[in-house]
Amino acid sequence: MIDVLYFAWVRERIGLPKERVETNALTVADLVAELTAREDRYAAAFADVSALRVALDQELADFSAPLKGIREVAFFPPMTGG
Repeated sequence: MIDVLYFAWVRERIGLPKERVETNALTVADLVAELTAREDRYAAAFADVSALRVALDQELADFSAPLKGIREVAFFPPMTGG
């Protein structure tokens, strides 16, 4: 089981701030593919992954990063300065 957190418009599109997911995904990209296949709301949230950032256990990572040993995945749009 892995905790998946959604922030900003990702949370708005999916309709949840977080959920616990049972997954066989080996990488973040595999997890996104599993989530996208679930329902249209996930497909809408992950339609353009280039507009998203991901953190694994609160460390920025790439979508090719392995999930082995990871407890938390967070998806969010890039932060802007200000």
